[in-house]
Amino acid sequence: MQARQRTDAELKDAVAEELEWIPSINSTHIGVAVDHGAVTLSGEVNTYPERLLAEKAALRVHGVTAVAEEIKVNYVGGSANDSDIAREASEALDRSVNVPSDSVKAIVNGHFITLSGQVAWQFQREAAERSVRYLKGVTGVFNQITIKPTVSANGLKNTIGAAFVRSAQLEGKDIKVTADAGTVTLEGSVHSWSDRRQADTSAWAAPGVTSVTNHLRVIG
Repeated sequence: MQARQRTDAELKDAVAEELEWIPSINSTHIGVAVDHGAVTLSGEVNTYPERLLAEKAALRVHGVTAVAEEIKVNYVGGSANDSDIAREASEALDRSVNVPSDSVKAIVNGHFITLSGQVAWQFQREAAERSVRYLKGVTGVFNQITIKPTVSANGLKNTIGAAFVRSAQLEGKDIKVTADAGTVTLEGSVHSWSDRRQADTSAWAAPGVTSVTNHLRVIG
């Protein structure tokens, strides 16, 4: 028997409760609006990681079909300026064992970090962003690091398809994979945002993937 679809009012209450449930999120200043399953988060928080946690919390709620994140980071933590953040970002990139620091650079403007450069793998790109995300004073991170293609389109398609078959979570799901150079597109349907994120993660794990366009629909 198929579960009853939640109304927008029920989803709004569920998202608000999920935000309140997480100790590291101050939900007092976060607004929640829902329109046909699509959630919009607004308001302000004190740190960039808190903003990211709020978005992930909303996506976890069953019945949510999309999240528009419009939360602003209102940093009130002291005297960290762009020069301080730039120095700490450079040191953080140097310390990260998964980041080729000689090819990744950080530029800071208005407490906002922009990462640039080129790496061989998506996990290196993600590691670079994680290494600077939690620095004091950071209000946002724009990751412009690119990935150098290393595998043929057919090779990518076959590798990703095999990864989906191996996955207990994704095996048997209606997912179509196409590849053009290092660009991968996922189409079809899954039953939850967790499935959708897992498909995205599995695709990015293939060597030489430069971008993933995820058109998977959540129908659960």
